[in-house]
Parts: sequence; C-alpha cells; structure tokens
Amino acid sequence: MANIDLIIRRARLDDREVDILVSDGAIAEVRDAADTLDTGDAQVVDASGLTVLPSMTDCHVHLREPGFEYKEDIESGLRAAAWGGFSNIMCMANTKPVNDTAPVTEMMLEKAARHWPGGPRLFPIGALTKGLKGEELAPMAELADAGCAAFSNDGVPVKSTELFRRAMEYASDWDRVVIDHCEDPYMGVAAGVNEGAVSSRLGLPAQPDMAEALQVARDVLLAEYLELPIHLAHISCRKSVDLIRFAKARGVRVTAETAPHYLLLTEDYLEGEATQYDTNAKVNPPLRTEDDRQAMLDALNDGTIDCLATDHAPHAGHEKETEFDVAPCGITGLDTALSVTWQLVREGKLERGAFIRAWTMAPCSIFNLPVNTFRVGDPADFFLFDEDEEWTVAADTLHSKSKNTPLLGTTLKGRVKTHFIQGKKIV
Repeated sequence: MANIDLIIRRARLDDREVDILVSDGAIAEVRDAADTLDTGDAQVVDASGLTVLPSMTDCHVHLREPGFEYKEDIESGLRAAAWGGFSNIMCMANTKPVNDTAPVTEMMLEKAARHWPGGPRLFPIGALTKGLKGEELAPMAELADAGCAAFSNDGVPVKSTELFRRAMEYASDWDRVVIDHCEDPYMGVAAGVNEGAVSSRLGLPAQPDMAEALQVARDVLLAEYLELPIHLAHISCRKSVDLIRFAKARGVRVTAETAPHYLLLTEDYLEGEATQYDTNAKVNPPLRTEDDRQAMLDALNDGTIDCLATDHAPHAGHEKETEFDVAPCGITGLDTALSVTWQLVREGKLERGAFIRAWTMAPCSIFNLPVNTFRVGDPADFFLFDEDEEWTVAADTLHSKSKNTPLLGTTLKGRVKTHFIQGKKIV
C-alpha cells in the first residue's frame, strides 16, 4: 500500500459503508469498510456517519469578474462552489469586458489558478457573438484555444436564426457545444414573472411560457437539420419539456438543464403573505406554475432534462432593494443547490440516480469535463456530506459575496463537511 496517499474510512456510498483508497489524485479502490486496515503512510480521514458523494459540476454560473466584482468575483464564487460541493464550474461571458477575446479568458483562468490552485476548476464559456450584441460572431477559434469550454450568448438571445446557425456550425469545428438561453426576443423579455393569473393580480409585466418554448422549437429544429448538438439552458416549463422529449425521440442531439429554484418554487411564492413582490425571486426565465414544477421533476427523473445547473446570478443588495419591475433578474445558488436538491431525493421526489446523473455524469459528458464515478482511475473528486446537519440560510452562512436568494431565513438540511479534489483537501 506504499503508493496509497489518502484513505477515507467508513463513509456511506449508496447503501454501503466503504473505505476509499486514493493514489496520485485518482481513485485506487473502493471496498467494503473493514474493521482493520493497513494504512501505511497514507492520510486517514474518519468519515463515520457521513455520506460521500462525487463532486458536482455546475455548467451555468455567473462569476461577474471582470467588471462587476462588487456582486461576485472569481475568488468568492469558487469559494461558494467549494463549500457547495462543486469541482467544475462553467462561467458565463456576461462580464465587462465581455469574454469575447482570449485575454479575458486567460485572465479568468489565471485568477482561478491563483486563488484556488487545487480547484474548483474553472471552465469559461466564450461569448457567441462580439459583445453579446448578436450582430457578429465572436472569434471562436481564439476563445477555444484560450480555454473556453463552450459558447453562449448568455441572457441575450440571438435574434438572427442564420447567425445562430453559423455559430453552431463553427462551434462544432472546435468540438464545442452552443448553450442557448431560450427566450423569444420580442415577448416579455426578462420580465421576471410568469404571465397568468398571478401576474395579473400583482399588476406586473410578465412573460408567457410560450416565449421559452418558441426558442426551444427553433433550436431543436436547427439541431436536427444540421445534425449538431445544442444545449438548452435553465428550462422552466412543460411546453419546453414536451418539445425536448419529442426531439430526443427523433434522435436530435439536444441536451437540457433546469435549475433548483424551478424544482422548489412556483409563481405563487410572489403572492405569499411575507414574500409578495420579493425581488429575490425575480429570475429569468421566471418561476412558473405548479404543473411546470412537476414537469421539471418528471423530466429530470426520466432523463428528458439531462442536467441540473444553478444559474448562480449574484447581485448586490441595493440592486434588489427596489421595485419589482426594475430589479435585476437572478438568484444565487452555489451555496444552497446541494441541500435543496438532496432534500428532494430524501422526500422521494427526485431519484437518487437522477440526482447523481444531473450533477455529475451528464454535464461532464456534454462538455467533456473530468468526472468521478468512483471507478479505479477516476479523479478523486468527492466531498463528505452530513445529511442531517441543519443550517439556516443567512448572510453569515453563505460564502457567495451576494445574498440574493428567496431562501433567506429558511432552514435547510445537509451540509458539506470537507471536500477533496484530486485527492487534496480544498475546504
């Protein structure tokens, strides 16, 4: 056992109590826990009573640096990721300047390496068009060579179908996938509330679910015609799920994600006695109906929705402390995503296998990122998790620089105790 440098003792993995042996940053062996074990010179961590889970991947995060460091920066965002159980973070390009040139990409990677040299790993997403203006393609070859893992126009849908088609084609030349924010650019853009009875009672400008589904339909038709992959961001409604399910049945190379807030909350939250007009719940796409929420859970369980992603969108307090219709859209999620989605597993609403697939294997397969499945040779990326520890979401319990979450004041269950990436403890 001379080459074993880390041993995790008596951790719960699925329905087993196991010992995990790590060598040179990789999984060397996972065996049933033994009463005695020759540990040699290895570091030994007693995980009795704790669950071990593979580190998660978040393929949709806003880290705000450069340009908006008062909301979040790479150091603070990766700190929230580390404590949230994430080893891979993909960050969107809506920075200032926009990540549409190699120097911006390289700066992001340099900051990540300086502040978190052992991970979480940062994978920038390059802008699809210059300045996210939707007028001219960004230099994709330059961005791919600099380290961009995918391309997206983020929250600014590309109006020109012809330009979007060319973007998908050019991205494929560098084996990259285009991620699309599906929103009709003329229909209730970024309204932040679902169009229906609730928005009418609240007197707010709203966006119908059709605004998302129209763009989903365009994208899957393009993907089928071009025989190229497309990834659809933060899906929120049943109409979109039905289109994606139909496309997958036809063999279209479409993948999709949803976010934890679409599994937990509905538009009704905005009419609550204590939460009416809560700008912390203003998000794009908006919280939808109970039927849409159930559709998201069903689609995750049956694989129609491939991934979970936080769409972590930090904003400073003063930006949210204003009238609902002028407040920015966005919810922070890196700190809370694990507890929220694990609670759904505990309640039997989300299958454990779907949880693991959606947070680990699926996003890593789509974007060609490292993943731990606890097979020999996999990167030793995992965290020890206390399923029973209760904690209250508050300014002093969140690691993100911004605190704009509708979960403030809520008691959640489940907390990361320590996190290893490539066999090295990062928190």
